[in-house]
Amino acid sequence: MRILLAEDDILLGEGLQEALALQGYVVEWYKDGVSTLHALEASDFDLLLLDLGLPRMDGMEVLARIRARQTPLPVLILTARDALDARVAGLDAGADDYLLKPFDLAELMARVRALTRRASGRPSNQLSIGRIVLDTGNHQVLCDGSPVVLSRREFLLLKELCMHAGHILSKSQLEESLYGWSEEVESNALEVHIHHLRKKLYPELIKTVRGVGYMVEGGPQP
Repeated sequence: MRILLAEDDILLGEGLQEALALQGYVVEWYKDGVSTLHALEASDFDLLLLDLGLPRMDGMEVLARIRARQTPLPVLILTARDALDARVAGLDAGADDYLLKPFDLAELMARVRALTRRASGRPSNQLSIGRIVLDTGNHQVLCDGSPVVLSRREFLLLKELCMHAGHILSKSQLEESLYGWSEEVESNALEVHIHHLRKKLYPELIKTVRGVGYMVEGGPQP
């Protein structure tokens, strides 16, 4: 899952990027409003973490332009503006949630999970497909009732496939969900991850659609 982080505070931005990466998210970080808008025009994201006090273009203006384009991207505002009218203005402008600085990382992660669940129409963190149960909140996977240990990218890849169960995802789509723009990706890295998942879970879980991409069949059951 790809998150766009718009934050001009270097220390906070570095901390958030690292913390989110440890939770399995791919994070693209931008430090001003103009760059944030350009990134949104160039690529798809699953969530925007938006600071209001951005240079070059205020976060409220970024939000207004996003919603003027009818973009359904979930937006979580992160700001030190604690006045009630500022919070109301942000929500009225189209933000989905609002978190005041300083905040606890655990609360941020919970809100991120809640917003992504809401966007995907799922009421809980658990996905059940075939013989596996995947908990996106605790990063745990069960196969036939037994826990399976996956690497961070293996888990992220499995989650992406399961959240789009029944749909074919191309190699480029899957690579985009696993790696940031600045990361070098080996040509066979995705195939290696797919191989490991089939070996750790069961071979028929992930289907190869030759010349198109990969998929898991069926649909997730919450």
